[in-house]
Amino acid sequence: MPRSVVAALSALAIVFAAAGAGIAAPDYPTRTVTLVVPFPPGGGVDAMARVVAAKLSDAMRQQFVVDNRAGAGGTIGTRAVAQAAADGYTLLLGHTGTISINPTLYAHAGYDPRKDFAPVGLVASMPVALLAHPSFPAKSIADFIAMAKNNPGKFNLGTSAIGTGGYMCAELFKSEAGVDVAIIPYKGTAPVMNDLLGGHVPIAFGVLPPALGNLEAGKLRAIAVTSKKRFSLLPDVPTFDESGMLGFEAVLHYGLLAPAGTPKEVIDRLSEELRKIVDIPEVQTQIHKEGGDPLTSTAAEYAVDIDKEEKKWGGLVKKLGLKVE
Repeated sequence: MPRSVVAALSALAIVFAAAGAGIAAPDYPTRTVTLVVPFPPGGGVDAMARVVAAKLSDAMRQQFVVDNRAGAGGTIGTRAVAQAAADGYTLLLGHTGTISINPTLYAHAGYDPRKDFAPVGLVASMPVALLAHPSFPAKSIADFIAMAKNNPGKFNLGTSAIGTGGYMCAELFKSEAGVDVAIIPYKGTAPVMNDLLGGHVPIAFGVLPPALGNLEAGKLRAIAVTSKKRFSLLPDVPTFDESGMLGFEAVLHYGLLAPAGTPKEVIDRLSEELRKIVDIPEVQTQIHKEGGDPLTSTAAEYAVDIDKEEKKWGGLVKKLGLKVE
């Protein structure tokens, strides 16, 4: 083959390789992007996803549509994204429960949070709170711990289902405070709130969105929140750390992820736009209304966060011997 032809073919190969390496990332997205929520419509993860999808649609001039794929505590939808094409057109709104708890809790989760996903960035954090019926005598964490130690096994502590953020917070508290209380897991947040309002369970760990109205009305009382900083919508409620349990933190994180192998150019573009979106005052107000605080990160920072949170919660699941078949 003539040398000139070889040179031309080599040059052409380089051009095609360069084009393939970029996978047309500068043009991404060119069609509708699916944002999977592994829970039914109406919950906190769904609400966060709809805020993100609407703003990404505006920013990237292409439709981002929410697809609710509920089941098995969030593992079905999460697994579907892990197995999706790594082209940036199927994304996941991740959550501490699905990314940091479920891989250890569920015997057949079917995904690895580190190997099967490319983190894009964090969106929000949501504290859990120790909530009480107004008649409950303890006014602080110290009061409750003292009461529990003086009356071992007497108090029932309500939570949502085994493996959820509220339940795991209760187990972490019980372990670190060294108290003997009976954790009563309910099927969901609504029945916990109903029994708490009715005085059938005196105290409970729960996420704040379902409780905010009743807290404002004085029908419930927040003893402390599990975040390191006070929650923006409840500035008068102390943290566990301030209340004597130094270093105690149990916060639920929400973030955007793509299947592992998604082109870096796509991840970088999404990450940049996501950070801009979460900094918009309107978006921050919406996040506050859903009971969260805005939280931004780079893709690399979210990867570190996933590793840290999975070690924390996965380790607690193993310590407690929890397993869902």
